[in-house]
Parts: sequence; structure tokens; C-alpha cells
Amino acid sequence: MLDIKKIRANKKEIEISLLKRIEKKNFNLDNILKADDQRKELLIEVEKLQAERNKASKTKPDAKTIKAMQTLGVKLKKIEDNLSEVEDGLQISLSALPNIVADDVVAGTKENNKVIKTFGDKPKFAKGEAKNHVDLATDLGLIDYERAAKMSGAGFWAYTGDGALLEWALLNYFADYHRQNNYTFIIPPYLLTEQSAYTSGHLPKFKDDLFWATKDKLCLNATSEMMLGNYHRDEMLDTKSLPLKYYAFSTCFRREAGSYRAEERGMIRGHQFNKIEMFQFTKPEDSWAAFDELLVHAEKLVEGLGLHYTSVQLAAGDCSAAMAKTVDIEVWIPSMNNYKEVSSVSNALDYQARRGNIRFKDIDGKNKFVHTLNASGLATSRIFPAILEQNQQADGSVKIPKVLQKYMGKKVLKK
Repeated sequence: MLDIKKIRANKKEIEISLLKRIEKKNFNLDNILKADDQRKELLIEVEKLQAERNKASKTKPDAKTIKAMQTLGVKLKKIEDNLSEVEDGLQISLSALPNIVADDVVAGTKENNKVIKTFGDKPKFAKGEAKNHVDLATDLGLIDYERAAKMSGAGFWAYTGDGALLEWALLNYFADYHRQNNYTFIIPPYLLTEQSAYTSGHLPKFKDDLFWATKDKLCLNATSEMMLGNYHRDEMLDTKSLPLKYYAFSTCFRREAGSYRAEERGMIRGHQFNKIEMFQFTKPEDSWAAFDELLVHAEKLVEGLGLHYTSVQLAAGDCSAAMAKTVDIEVWIPSMNNYKEVSSVSNALDYQARRGNIRFKDIDGKNKFVHTLNASGLATSRIFPAILEQNQQADGSVKIPKVLQKYMGKKVLKK
């Protein structure tokens, strides 16, 4: 959520930033400021009437005083209700605004994304030699799509045998890396309240993308970012403890309604996948250094696997609404002749912290909101296919990346 004081003080600059990602017809800062003015006026009236009531309550009651108090009470209740309505409307309007973007984030959508790094080369295969990951996983007995669909429907899969071991090896490799870099490990609950989904920025805009346990008003997490962003909600953090660095494992659940394309079969886009997420709570002045650190960690994890990838800075319209800047790490999927995102490294500035009321005291003793940052470190559901397709051999086997061999107890996947 944006700071109303910042909107008032820097209205033109914020409008220019918002126009990088949304059309002018989709927001009106003037109306928001008018609502805030109305809120202030009503608040003054409420405080004035409350003072009158308090003063009258200290006098000896008589019929005239009692009647005046009753009239004042009715008037006060009406203004308080009006104030509550204005405050709710203002909150809704502010919540609907996306974050401002960093100065180096360009306007537009996906077509304006920019490749800022490339690692390794595309693997080369003889014509007709390369298989897609679905066929490889099926032939090698790594994934069972049919039985998973029987149990849960389309968009799910089951890891079997060496496939389950490869998935587990990836998660262990990621976890070991983060532990060595002094991030604290958390395994959070997977069900979240509506308040948690609001704090993370998934509500109200992305409600339909989440799976809901309707009776209990709980949603299944779409990413560990949702849980970690709420870990310190409504807390005043010890300044000396910042930055706080966490990594969390979770299975993630997404509807992905209407987003499937013919080539995105198998594990490329599904309803359930495993991921380890990095998260930091920092002082405002430290958040961009933290962003660079998270990006380095995510890139090193992919490089450790020996996979060809690109790092892409997203244009404003392609960034999540809560994020001021995002760099996606995308691995090459040969069968698709395309790259697919395996990590998003993002800085939300104080946008999420305002929603979650997460603060610290600065050097002058003033309360300030922390900055929050997150990065996948990593998601497995596209790393797994990339390993199969980039490391496949002419005989149908797949070489296991060296960093995973100690977890697997073997060097090659074969029938």
C-alpha cells in the first residue's frame, strides 16, 4: 500500500510512476486525496463532539443536559458512521493501487522486458534426437501423470522412484546453500487467513488465482512469500536485528485458470509445485543492496546446476502489483524453444510492510516501515524439466548435475 502522505507530497512523481504500469483511467489520485481531506474533516468533528460529551458528563445532570447529551450522541454516532465509511473507501482505493516502480524500471509490458545476463550456451542436439521432458520423465519412470490425474485431475503429477529422489535432491541442494549463507530456515503453515493474503498483496486483486477452503475462510499458499511476509506482521522489529534473512520450504498451490497453452504441458505449469523461497526484512536504505544479494544467490543456484539461463529485468506492467522492481531468472526449455521463469527476485519497498504494519525505530527513534524482498531459491517444477531436457543423452538417459549426485547416489538417470 502506498503512503497517503507521500501521495500528497509527491503526487506528480507517483502518477508518472503508476502510468508506467497502469492506464490513467484505472486510478485517480485526486479523488484519493479528496477522500483523505474528508476523513480529516470528519475526524476533527468527531474529536470536537467527543470533547463536548466528556465536558458535559462532568456536570450535574438535569433534564436539559440529558436531552442535549442524547442529541449530541445521535449526532456523534452519525458522524462516526460517516467517518468509518470514508475510511473504508479510502482504504479500498489505496489497496487497489499498485506499488510505485524503481527509476530504472521501464514502462510497458512483457515486450519491454530486458535481458541483463546470459549464462552458458543452449545445448545442441542432432535433428530429431531431443525429447521433451514429458516423454523423458515417462520413459525413465520419474513422473506418473496418469495416476496423479486419476487422483486429483489435470494439472497435477506424482514423482516416482528416481524422480522423487531428484526432486528431493534439488530441495536439499537449495536448503544447504541457503543455510551456508546464514539464512534462517522456516517451514510455515500452508493455509493462510484473508488478512495474510491481503498483507502479501494477493487480495483483493488475485483472489481467483488462489485455492480457498471456503468454510474456514483460509487459502492455500501460492508461494512461501505469502507466509514469510506475514511472519512479523504487527511487530516492532529490533533495529539491531535487521536485516532478517529467511528461507522457507513449501508446496505451492495455484489455480492458473485459463493460462495453459498447448506447449505448457507436463510440469511447466501446474496447480501444485515445490519451492524454496528467500525473504528479507531490511531498513529502507539497505533494501537495494539486499536485492542485489538475492539476485546473486538465485543465479548461483542455477549456475551450480550447469543450466543455460537468462536474467530478465521486467518492465513495469509485467511486475507483480506489490513489487517496485523484479528480475526473473529464466531457464532454457529446448522442446519449447523458449525460456521459463524459475525465480523472481523482487523488492516491494514498504508496500507490504504498510499492509502488515511491520516497523522498526530509526536512529532518531521514529517509527518507520521496513522494506520486504523475496526471491525464489528455487522453484523445482521448471528446474526439473530443464535438467531432463538440457542434460539428455542420445541413448535416452539423463546426466545428473554434479551438485546433486551426492544426494542421488548416482550420476545418470536411465531405464
